[in-house]
Amino acid sequence: MDEKPFAPATERNSQPILDVIREEFRSRGSILEIGSGTGQHAVSFGPELGHLVWQTSDVAENHAGILAWLAEAALPNVSEPVVLDVLADTMPSGPYDGVYSANTAHIMSFAAVEKMFLLVASVLADDGVFVLYGPFRQGGEFNTLSNAEFHRSLRQRDPDMGIRHLEDLDRLAAAGGMIRVRSYAMPANNHIAVWVKRGARNSQ
Repeated sequence: MDEKPFAPATERNSQPILDVIREEFRSRGSILEIGSGTGQHAVSFGPELGHLVWQTSDVAENHAGILAWLAEAALPNVSEPVVLDVLADTMPSGPYDGVYSANTAHIMSFAAVEKMFLLVASVLADDGVFVLYGPFRQGGEFNTLSNAEFHRSLRQRDPDMGIRHLEDLDRLAAAGGMIRVRSYAMPANNHIAVWVKRGARNSQ
């Protein structure tokens, strides 16, 4: 690959996301990133979260771009991507102390979102955290007119895409033994939702 792929939105949102995951992942050791995309988040977060081993993943066709970013950054704590397609039931080896995914749920079909939550539940250690970034609906409402318009544009591209109801995601999480413990409002009308897999300390 002659040039690394570049997503301007990823560049803009890296610091606000880092401010959150620095706290959420402070006592963690291993993180699986689902849908590493261009690889920009991995190389942005890796140097700032040196206590973590960050495992990138994506469908095979995105690996060349991720590898280009990783080769340039040469980060000892960020691992080369593993193939992960939630609909193909490819399962990375675990357990992981945390799972991170950004801007995936609204571009997947809902069936794929269900599969992703099942996968997360299967690879998370007890008391592990799942951090999901992106736009959400809550209480049946969009938080802004621009997100409502974005949702309509997604549906026009593919009827299976769309901004998900946070309550639906909570239901999928609960089926895998996870409960939402925090949410954060983020720039550009996005949010971060954090679920914890119930373990000995938080199932009482």
